[in-house]
Amino acid sequence: MSDPELTEKARELMERLDRQARQGGYHLNPDREMTLMLCEGLVTNLERYGYMGCPCRLMEGGKFKDLDLICPCDYRDPDLFDFGTCYCALYVTRDVVDGKRETGSIPERRGPEEERKAAAKKRRADPASAGVKVWRCKVCGYLCAREHPPEVCPVCFAMRDRFELFPLTAKEPPKPAPPKTADGGGGGPE
Repeated sequence: MSDPELTEKARELMERLDRQARQGGYHLNPDREMTLMLCEGLVTNLERYGYMGCPCRLMEGGKFKDLDLICPCDYRDPDLFDFGTCYCALYVTRDVVDGKRETGSIPERRGPEEERKAAAKKRRADPASAGVKVWRCKVCGYLCAREHPPEVCPVCFAMRDRFELFPLTAKEPPKPAPPKTADGGGGGPE
């Protein structure tokens, strides 16, 4: 791919990511030159591997092995919460955009492959014992599973303080909806 073609694809990607970020309550880095460079890396990785691997990390070249590094990577939200920016600085918090917070280098969160596999297996088997937290937006009911609630609800745009911890275990299991009847009704009393 020629440089002008790469740059054009990167600009298109940057516009799309910016729209998606704003819709989801996120922010792209306000340094447009840097953001374009990062998007060029994403486009290059998309061409090379078939997926948008983080431009600041080495991909192993297999989608399954790199799933946690596909942008937005699994580490974006904890990095935003702790440091105001993700590892590659494509995503930043509102405080960074507003100039209220400086950014710096971000430590690598990705552990060895064996640790990642064991943690994923534990999360699938029993999310509550694996330390997975589920947050519920008190305004619209949006649920997300992560260490901290998002800065802004991606559905109703309520701020982080409008989220509450949602219990993963219930005293009784939820009741299924009544089956549909042949005439399309709910099957229950009317």
